[in-house]
Amino acid sequence: MARAATTADVFNAIAEPQRRRILTLLAGGEQSVNDIARSLRLKQPQASKHLGVLKAVGLVNVRGVGRSRLYTMNARKLKPVHDWVRAFEKLWADRLDRLDEYLNELQSGEIRDEPTN
Repeated sequence: MARAATTADVFNAIAEPQRRRILTLLAGGEQSVNDIARSLRLKQPQASKHLGVLKAVGLVNVRGVGRSRLYTMNARKLKPVHDWVRAFEKLWADRLDRLDEYLNELQSGEIRDEPTN
């Protein structure tokens, strides 16, 4: 079965670590492609390619200023990811609560090691 194109949806687009790093950088504000490439130690064509994928799924907006292109993140497009991850929030909260209880029991001495023969 062929792999889905990275431009198919937000989930595929953010599956690539460099694109997540670009989004993290853009969360701090507007950046040019050259600034992004420099900050992430990418070659400019690599940064442009990743930005193209992010733009295709609507995660970044671009505006021209003279010969420069400035990119901003469109965080609203991350809502499907947020909604999907939120479904696991209760699961992790419950597990972390149980771990916290267990660690407290260990520290208070309520749980003792089984004696060996």
